[in-house]
Amino acid sequence: MDSKIKAYHDKQTESDKKICDLLYKEINKTLSEAENKMWHAHPVWFLDGNPIVGYSKLKDCIRLMFWSGVGFEEDRLKPGTGKFKDASIRYTDVDQINTKDLKRWLEKSRKIQWDYKNIVKRKGKLERLK
Repeated sequence: MDSKIKAYHDKQTESDKKICDLLYKEINKTLSEAENKMWHAHPVWFLDGNPIVGYSKLKDCIRLMFWSGVGFEEDRLKPGTGKFKDASIRYTDVDQINTKDLKRWLEKSRKIQWDYKNIVKRKGKLERLK
C-alpha cells in the first residue's frame, strides 16, 4: 500500500479504517491493472490515466464513488449532482459492504467509462470512452 494511502487509512476511526481497508483490498484485487494514488486528498484508482473509483471520508460515512457509475444502472449506487456521470454509495460499517456487488461494479467500471482525463481540454464536455 502506498504510504500516503496508508496514512489516510490510519487517520480514520477504527470503524472507518476497516471500511477503507476492505475497499482498498477489493478494488486492488478486481482492478489489479489500475494505478492507485492519493488524488485531491483521497485514494483514487485510474485506468489509462482516467479516474475510475475512489473513496473519501465524509462527515458521517465513507463514500465509495465511481466516476462513471450512473451508466452502471445499479439501484444501490446513487447518482451525483447530475453535472457529471458519477454515482456513489455510503458506508458507516464494514458489514454493509457487499463484496459481490462491489466486484460487479468494479468490473463495470472497466467497461463503462467517460473521459474525465480530458474534461478540461474539452471545456467540461464529457465523452464516452467505452
